Amino acid sequence: MGQLRLSIALAACFSASFVMAQNVPELSGPQPDPMRSVPAAPIAQFVTDDVRQMRAYPEQPPVIPHSIEGYQLSVNTNRCMSCHTREMTRGSGAPMISITHYMTREAQMLADVSPRRYFCTQCHVPQADAPALIGNTFTDMSELGATGAGSE
Repeated sequence: MGQLRLSIALAACFSASFVMAQNVPELSGPQPDPMRSVPAAPIAQFVTDDVRQMRAYPEQPPVIPHSIEGYQLSVNTNRCMSCHTREMTRGSGAPMISITHYMTREAQMLADVSPRRYFCTQCHVPQADAPALIGNTFTDMSELGATGAGSE
């Protein structure tokens, strides 16, 4: 009896796999030719005007207003820190990284950048002169007619 059930189950699986295999599209064929070269889209250029961008929402990580091409960002080296740490901002003129970057998860202050905030590009991205990939219908609250508390 058990062997009969097993045989029926195997037959059902085999027939289902045969039916599904009929719907697999061809991987190659006459059109388009998979070996033909296709021109690549141009790479978007980084905005390098060093103008700080307006943030779209509160607590948004600021975008990087300059190119970071060639910057080394590894466990041993972080080129961003050569301009943006507290000690280097006077000479570089760059804005200092947020004080929150010197805190642990438990809000304890550290003498140096917290390891969880060391890899800048996990939150901050360079601004590129590129069209939006998808449409955006975001409307800021100030444009919706919202007024501040106590302004009535």
